[in-house]
Amino acid sequence: MYRIVTVFSLGLLIVLGAFAVRVNTTEPVLPETHLNYANIELPAHLQRPANRLADNTPSDNRITDAGATLGRVLFYDKRLSRNQTTACGSCHLQEHGFADTTAFSTGFEGELTDRNAMSLSFARFYTNGRFFWDERAETLEAQTLMPIQDPVEMGMTLDEVVERLEATTFYAGLFEDAFGTPEITPDRMSKALAQFIRSIVAPNSKFDQGRILQGGGRPGSEPLPNFTDSENRGMELFFGVARCSECHSGDMMAPDRVFSNGLDRFPEDQGAGFGRFKANSLRNIELTAPYMHDGRFNTLEEVVNHYDREIRPHSALFVGLRSQEGGGPIRLNLSEYDRQALVDFLKTLTDTTLATDERWSNPFPEEG
Repeated sequence: MYRIVTVFSLGLLIVLGAFAVRVNTTEPVLPETHLNYANIELPAHLQRPANRLADNTPSDNRITDAGATLGRVLFYDKRLSRNQTTACGSCHLQEHGFADTTAFSTGFEGELTDRNAMSLSFARFYTNGRFFWDERAETLEAQTLMPIQDPVEMGMTLDEVVERLEATTFYAGLFEDAFGTPEITPDRMSKALAQFIRSIVAPNSKFDQGRILQGGGRPGSEPLPNFTDSENRGMELFFGVARCSECHSGDMMAPDRVFSNGLDRFPEDQGAGFGRFKANSLRNIELTAPYMHDGRFNTLEEVVNHYDREIRPHSALFVGLRSQEGGGPIRLNLSEYDRQALVDFLKTLTDTTLATDERWSNPFPEEG
């Protein structure tokens, strides 16, 4: 009898010990006063009417410093996944423009996702406000809760997440600060996460600096004074014969619809239908490799080569990628210099402060 009790007790201790290891007791380290999320100053060229109209922030979820602070904590908290190994920030890495470094991201149990993790930089400026490559989420608020419940990505139910957050010592205070009362709900979680993501706007790229020096006007209408010859040539091509701006338009370098860009003649992944996918903003594109919905291109050079001479025929191919003769895929046949010029221009869209700005960094010390 004594031996049975001893074995049972040891087994119970092992189980409890294993459970104790799994319990996440870490707390975020936050500044005494809120960082600035609500009033990030944008240069004049990013406040033009077309850009203001592209802002998908809803009237009932304006960015506040307290709300985005809560969103930052939620974004990096691994408690939101089944085995507490994965956070939103595990697949959307700050140093990589809030995208992933692999074609497909690794979920909480090691299974791979079906598509590449799209960059979250400048997500606020996408007029119709729909998210994911196939735009299945009608709003950013809706999108934020879907990976948490995905069986591959994070594997939780919203009730389980609420229960887990209620068991912490700090979330009630963060929710009260953001929403006036300590109640933790999925709706409040989604709003805080959306506020944080919409705040990820870093407007100090070389392109932005040039636009400020230029003093306004239509983007790409004239050379920028701080650009090299190659960068200016790339910009001329981007807004001209290369047709890049027909999808990635304006200063935000973002469209407002889905496209077929001729990756495959008979695509297995139909995206939003007929092989069409959302075209993300090109801002900080240098940081976000690999590229496309399936991460097939590892470099910007490969991307440029695709649009230069490798676009595949497709029934739904975007009209801007069709030739005037016969309607087949365009063949730009750019020179090596011009292809490199396009790459050089795309790199001017990078704001290096994005990768290190405290406002968007991981507040949990173990990831420090």
